[in-house]
Amino acid sequence: MKGSREKAASELFAALYPRLAGWCRRLVDDDETAHEIASEAFTRLWSRWTSVAEPRGFLYVTAANLVRDHWRKLERERRAVRRATTEAVVGPPNEQADPSVRLLVQSLPERLRVPILLHYYADMPIREVSVLTGRKEGTVKADLHAARELLRAHLRRSLDHTL
Repeated sequence: MKGSREKAASELFAALYPRLAGWCRRLVDDDETAHEIASEAFTRLWSRWTSVAEPRGFLYVTAANLVRDHWRKLERERRAVRRATTEAVVGPPNEQADPSVRLLVQSLPERLRVPILLHYYADMPIREVSVLTGRKEGTVKADLHAARELLRAHLRRSLDHTL
């Protein structure tokens, strides 16, 4: 009996996992997260194997709920990042930092300011900044580069004006 149960589950996994993971991938735009969600849906199906009448429907409903939870988590993280960056921007000035650099960072567009604050001011690695902002690592790197170029140009202009 147990062997036939495992065989049926294995066949179902082989038949449905690739399509379910692909569907999740389109919803979350991240391979790793998509595979985690699809795997978790199968794990939950396996734990209820004998009581689920329609496994395919169960898998997709479970995956949809997990995707929704993922989106909610991302939104909570984004709100926390916005709060943290707002507090960092309006917080007490860092005595060691040049006030003109701090003002320049504050003047950056939010898309560039948030990665700068998280990476350079909060010492977070790019991977963590990527997770917190919901952006791909390459996008975070590009934003950091663009922000540094803007800061460099502003600093150059301000130095030219003081000489």
